[in-house]
Amino acid sequence: MSTSFDPADLRTDLFIDGAWRPATGSATFPVENPATHEVIAHVADGSPADAELAIQAAGRVQAEWGKSTPRQRADILRRAFDLVLANTDRLAAIMTAEMGKPLAEAKGEVAYGAEFLRWFSEEAVRVGGDSTTSVDRSTRILITQEPVGPCVLVTPWNFPLAMGARKIAPAVAAGCTMVFKPAELTPLTSLALADIFRQAGLPDGVLNVVPTTKASTVVGPWMSSGIARKVSFTGSTEVGKLLLRQASDNVMRSSMELGGNAPFIVLADADIEKAVDGAMKAKMRNMGEACTAANRFFVHRSVVEEFSEKLAKKLSELKVGDGAAAGNDVGPLIEQKGLDKVESLVADAVAKGARILTGGNRPDGPGYFYNPTVLVDVPKDALLMSTEIFGPVAAITAFDSEDEVIKLANDTDWGLVGYVFTEAMDKALRFSTELEVGMVGVNTGLVSNPTAPFGGVKQSGLGREGGKTGIEEFLETKYTAIAV
Repeated sequence: MSTSFDPADLRTDLFIDGAWRPATGSATFPVENPATHEVIAHVADGSPADAELAIQAAGRVQAEWGKSTPRQRADILRRAFDLVLANTDRLAAIMTAEMGKPLAEAKGEVAYGAEFLRWFSEEAVRVGGDSTTSVDRSTRILITQEPVGPCVLVTPWNFPLAMGARKIAPAVAAGCTMVFKPAELTPLTSLALADIFRQAGLPDGVLNVVPTTKASTVVGPWMSSGIARKVSFTGSTEVGKLLLRQASDNVMRSSMELGGNAPFIVLADADIEKAVDGAMKAKMRNMGEACTAANRFFVHRSVVEEFSEKLAKKLSELKVGDGAAAGNDVGPLIEQKGLDKVESLVADAVAKGARILTGGNRPDGPGYFYNPTVLVDVPKDALLMSTEIFGPVAAITAFDSEDEVIKLANDTDWGLVGYVFTEAMDKALRFSTELEVGMVGVNTGLVSNPTAPFGGVKQSGLGREGGKTGIEEFLETKYTAIAV
């Protein structure tokens, strides 16, 4: 397999108080390539003792780091941005090796993640405030913003560079210290990113990284420490709820980017070519392993056959294989558990009456691969209509009226993103208003953008990441009354 990194140069230790160090007892765990089952590296397996060292370091330097100048923080972020771009090939190769996505897509994630560093380098110097007077003019009211304090950051495996950058960048910009637990399945990209921040001049103790196979024994002590003042988590709704309960004990600020069940709606007047192109982006990005992935396809009955056939043709032309090999469009799923889930969801839908237009099976050979799949006539009681698929499966259901499809789309506990394709502006505005989601893509299958506030409603989360509001999640507002 061709790579752009030397396995001997990988960072595999914990990063605490500015130093790379082994875990307590020198415990490690293997990181596997999901395309080949090859062990790429053994990474330090953090313990509660390591977690304590990390949170103490973050707490110790918070006051000094909080007093750093906005320009200092901006310059560090800008240097990190430059370093990420300079290391694009290496970072993408690491990501593909441990996560599976094709190299071209991994390079796209590097560019996307880097933009968070540049965006928040510019926001760091724009943290503002306000001043006014009381209504009786006896008091001058001064409003300032200050760093919220040490933060607990927990990221998922599916976008290991972008999710780390999306959390670390605003924390750095706001003047917060951090303890960071990357995903067990993809720690190598996160550790490489931490090393870039070290090279960019981030002071010791500001960012502390503890990979572990026992998340609760590391994150739990951070949450109960009394030192951490905020938690930012991206992952499952189930784990998010647990962290919210833990956060309540110390009344911690919380940002939660949780699960999704995105509807993809194609109205009768839609440009079908545009809708199919959007579906390819909304479904196949990251092999469908994205919280923003289109999960339920609702297509007007008058165009459902045309849309389904064209989408099936496009998906059937994709080449499945090792993401590190040239020409492959679709990499493996991350692990056996994810592959088994996709297989069982497809089998359940077919048993309940759905038809397979393309795919519906695994290719031969090693790796956690699943062929891109289109299902039609998917009944409403199929499990994949109420379960986040996290795989390359498009489940299509026909609808007859706008009122019907809005009700179907909103009939879920989740509300992260929705997609609607129509050539009528009044319909686009209606669906944007009535879909119970935090983000809407109109005639586009891609909504993620560093300049936009990313997040959902209902059980898809709390708070927003990115955009002008992203830094607000890491700031507290202080009001000072001055007698005049």
